Amino acid sequence: FLEATLASCPFPAENRQKLRANELRREYYEEQRNEFENFVEEQNDEQEERSREAIEQWRQWHYDGLHPSYLYNRHHI
Repeated sequence: FLEATLASCPFPAENRQKLRANELRREYYEEQRNEFENFVEEQNDEQEERSREAIEQWRQWHYDGLHPSYLYNRHHI
């Protein structure tokens, strides 16, 4: 797309270079943003997993054996 635009561009070479630099910069920052979003999503997933594990351990530790465990007492599957 960009090459076709630049080939038929009435601007001098200097402006074409600026347009190309802007395009490359845009691509670079888009890639950086995508990588960061993936990193944040991964961190959140890990945090949720740690929280789930901690809750599970708490429930097992505090299970008194008198009532059915919470797993059998759920209202949804």
